[in-house]
Amino acid sequence: MSQTVEADVVVIGGGIAGLWLFRTLNTLGYRTLLLEQDSLGGGQTIKSQGIVHGGTKYTLTGQLTNASQAIAGMPERWRNALAGKGEERDPDLRSARILSEYHYLWSPGDIGSRMTSFFASKALRGRVDALTKEQFPAIFKHNGFRGKVYQLNEIVLDIATVTQALVNGLKDKTIKVDWSEQGNARLNKDSQGNIDSIELTEANGENVLLKASRYVLASGEGTEALLNTWGINDPKMQVRPLQMVMVRHDHPEPIYAHCLGTTPLPRITVTSHPDNDGKWVWYLGGGIAEDGVKQSAEALIATAKKEMKALLPWVDLDQAEWDTLRVNRAEPKQNRLLRPDAAFCQPVANGIVTWPTKLALAPNLSDEVIRLLQEDNIRPAGDENFSIPEGFSRPEICPNFWQGHFEEGKAS
Repeated sequence: MSQTVEADVVVIGGGIAGLWLFRTLNTLGYRTLLLEQDSLGGGQTIKSQGIVHGGTKYTLTGQLTNASQAIAGMPERWRNALAGKGEERDPDLRSARILSEYHYLWSPGDIGSRMTSFFASKALRGRVDALTKEQFPAIFKHNGFRGKVYQLNEIVLDIATVTQALVNGLKDKTIKVDWSEQGNARLNKDSQGNIDSIELTEANGENVLLKASRYVLASGEGTEALLNTWGINDPKMQVRPLQMVMVRHDHPEPIYAHCLGTTPLPRITVTSHPDNDGKWVWYLGGGIAEDGVKQSAEALIATAKKEMKALLPWVDLDQAEWDTLRVNRAEPKQNRLLRPDAAFCQPVANGIVTWPTKLALAPNLSDEVIRLLQEDNIRPAGDENFSIPEGFSRPEICPNFWQGHFEEGKAS
């Protein structure tokens, strides 16, 4: 015998976009459940560098772009949430850990000279500040550094703690699901192409039918398989891969910065993450991660060692441990696999298909979903007497991306 649970919204996917939306909808009084196949904050979310971009890295052509303008307001939105002073609907992220209040941009020599007038322009005022040597982060105060440093209005976050903050108090409204043929979750369709229900099987074998006014797909790369199961051909997904580099070492000074190169893409982007042994794990993205997709891990590590020696020659990484991590950035399909400018939300039957495209744009995606719900007159029903059966497993928080990569004999 099946039990039916009536919800306003079912969010499928517990990455940053799904979690921010899940939290917001619950705050607004929507009866909302979240389904996650693996772990909360897993996939793209935990593999991100944790930078809440303000779009400055998209201006390295010397012009403001649509992408830079779409994302410009996100750092302030996040800062307010992190201070517990956000909009009424926004989550309280005071328990999340800020790794750095600012991200930086540095030029390794005279490359920055052609950019100085642009960074000083009225268009970027308040988003980019040129620093004097006395204001440099400690990593750039060494005698060997001859370049310029700019401070960006961008925060760097410990993503595992952000995930925890977003799910605090709501874990009982999350369900761990398995969409495989032998799994505990099945999507049922009606004759009009809508999702009729999601059928879940409890550990004791009992069935539960979840019915909702809207089903929001926020599963990143997994959204494509869900669309195929649903029989939906549009929107289509694209994947832009990266191969990131991780460096675990004893150097005491962290770095959070983009390095200017000769192309619109940063030559290298570095963030620093403390591990449980008191060491830093530097995480390398940007141009080196884009170019590294076609390289073997060994070849990419060799390239990264040369780059770090050239860019930060005063940092001794001879005893460091090195490894790589492949990341697939799932996004709505674009011409020539270009990067989308903003978060993506598209209504499909009684569902909404979403991709945030950037971690920073999770609030933007949430706003757009709520706008679509309101346009369809789907209002919060309130969660009084709203409950789900207890016989389901709850997804756990995903551990930080480097865990398990620096075991004896594994890393270079």
